[in-house]
Amino acid sequence: MRIFKFGGASVKDAESVKNVATILNTNTSQERLCVVVSAMGKTTNLLEEIAKNYFNKVDSSNQLNLLKEYHFSICKNLFSNNDKFFEELHNVFVELEWILEEEPSMDFSFIYDQIVCLGEILSTKIIAAFLNNTGLNCHWADARDLIKTDNTYREGKVDWDSTLSCTKEYFTKNSHQLILTQGFIGGTSENFTTTLGREGSDYSAAILAYCLDANEVLIWKDVPGVLNADPKYFSNTFVLNHLSYQDTIELAYYGATVIHPKTIKPLQNKNIALKVKSFLNPNLEGTLIDGSNTTEHKPSYIVKRNQVVMSIFPKDFSFIIEDNLSEIFKVFSQKHVKINLMQNSAISFSACVDFDLLKLKHLQATLSAQFIVKVNSDCELFTARNIQENQGIEYLKGKKILLEQRTRSSAQFVVSDKEN
Repeated sequence: MRIFKFGGASVKDAESVKNVATILNTNTSQERLCVVVSAMGKTTNLLEEIAKNYFNKVDSSNQLNLLKEYHFSICKNLFSNNDKFFEELHNVFVELEWILEEEPSMDFSFIYDQIVCLGEILSTKIIAAFLNNTGLNCHWADARDLIKTDNTYREGKVDWDSTLSCTKEYFTKNSHQLILTQGFIGGTSENFTTTLGREGSDYSAAILAYCLDANEVLIWKDVPGVLNADPKYFSNTFVLNHLSYQDTIELAYYGATVIHPKTIKPLQNKNIALKVKSFLNPNLEGTLIDGSNTTEHKPSYIVKRNQVVMSIFPKDFSFIIEDNLSEIFKVFSQKHVKINLMQNSAISFSACVDFDLLKLKHLQATLSAQFIVKVNSDCELFTARNIQENQGIEYLKGKKILLEQRTRSSAQFVVSDKEN
C-alpha cells in the first residue's frame, strides 16, 4: 500500500486533473494505492466566505455562483455535456443550499465544518469520475467513514482506535487497486463532519498510512521538494534532499507550509517514509523524510504572515508568576488559540498567534476581565534555522522587531513593517 496526496494547486483546473491522471497511470503497479485529494484551487477560501456570511446572516449568492461556475467549467473540459455525472455534482450543491436555507446555529466552528468540507467532496467526486472515464478503475471513498474524531470542530482530534478499526475494515472489504478519498475531513460518532485544521490533507494521508501500514507516503506539490525558503520571499532557494522526522516537525511548527505540523508523528510511529515531489516535474527526486539522522544542516528561512502579538499585563502591577501564567494558558486553550512564540518579563506576557478575528475577539474579551491586553496586528513571524550566530539576516532590514528569541540552532523574530 502506498498513499498519494494531491493538494489544491495540483487539481486547480482541467489540465491539472489530467496531469494527476497521468501521474497515477505511471505509478500504478501491483501495490494498492490510496489517493488523498484536497479541494480544488482556492475553493476552501470561497467556502470559508460562505460560512462566515451564513453565520452573520449575509447573502452568499455571488460566492455560491462563483463556486458552481468554477467547478462546472472544469467538468465541461473533462466530461461530455450529456454526462450524467453533472447531476451528481449538482446534488452536492443542493446539499450546500439546504444548509444555507436553515437558521444558523450559534456554533460557528460547527457551521464551518459542515460547509467547508464540501470542497473536498466536490473535488474527489470530479476526479474519481474522470479517472473511471479514462479507464483507470477508481473507487470513491468517503473519508468521514474512515477518519473518526471527537466533536472539536475545525480542529478534530482523531479517535485512533475507531479510525484504525474503520479504515482496516473498509480496505479489507474493498478490493479496488485504487481508492480515492478526501483530505482535511473526518466524521464524529453522530455522523457530523469535522475538519482536521487548515491545510490538514497531509495529516489525513499520514493517518491513513498509519492505519494501513503503508510502505510510503508521497505528497505532490508545485515545488521540486522541501525548499530551504519560500521563493516568493527569497531568491536562490534550493531543495533540502533529505530531512529527519525531527527537523521536519520543527520546520512545520515554525510555519513552513509544505508539510502540515501533525503529519510526521503517525509516520514516525511506524517508521513510514515520506517523500515530497513535484507534480510539475514528477521525474525529479524531491525530498525524502525518514528516521535517519543524516540530515543536511543547511540554513533555512521561514516567514509566517498574518500574525498578531498580544501583550498581557496584570491590572495591579503584580508580577507575572505561575498563577497568572496558568490562568493565561487556560484561556488560550479554552479559546483554541495556538501560540507560535511567547515571551514573558516580570510584569508582562506576550504571545504571537495566527490572526483569526472571531477567536481573538473572544480571547481578548475574556483576558480583559483580569488583565490589560494590548494588540499588535499585521505582523510576521520570521524564523532562521541552522545559521551562525553572527550571520546577517537580510530579511530583517527596514523592519521593526517586536519580539526576538534565539537558541543554538534557530533565531525567531516577530516583525512589523509599521508602527502599531
